[in-house]
Amino acid sequence: MDQQNHSTPQAMGVAASVTYPAAAAAPYQAAYQHLYHQQQQQQQQQLQIFWADQYREIEQTTDFKNHNLPLARIKKIMKADEDVRMIAAEAPVVFARACEMFILELTHRGWAHAEENKRRTLQKNDIAAAITRTDVFDFLVDIVPREEGRDEAVPRAIPGGPVDPLYYYVPQ
Repeated sequence: MDQQNHSTPQAMGVAASVTYPAAAAAPYQAAYQHLYHQQQQQQQQQLQIFWADQYREIEQTTDFKNHNLPLARIKKIMKADEDVRMIAAEAPVVFARACEMFILELTHRGWAHAEENKRRTLQKNDIAAAITRTDVFDFLVDIVPREEGRDEAVPRAIPGGPVDPLYYYVPQ
């Protein structure tokens, strides 16, 4: 009996290792890259709208007395630096607004990651992914480490894809 033409049947529940030719996987890879590219463009548009709204809000602000973050705590953190002797009254206000904008952008980017994974709950690993994907947040990589094994590897960018700009210019 010719054993080259016969194969032994797989036991039930045991997966056979199947290798697919590269030509068969190419359409799926191209479709995935197209979908990924569309998601990235949508996220970039959302961030541009976010920054345009932030810019408009800053221009229209006349009341500097209402804050979402406690100024006393910000001032205390600023005074933690031994080189800081005095703090002008405007400095904690500006820092409060900058911190608020920082938190909002990081949250937007984390939310985009949660949506990519078809979740409606923002998790620590979403924030970690946002930090990993955005060069400007590199200083946080050691503070918010990625939980290995929870998600697939997070790509920084697709070669030839859009570059994640640090800031957006809003024409006046």
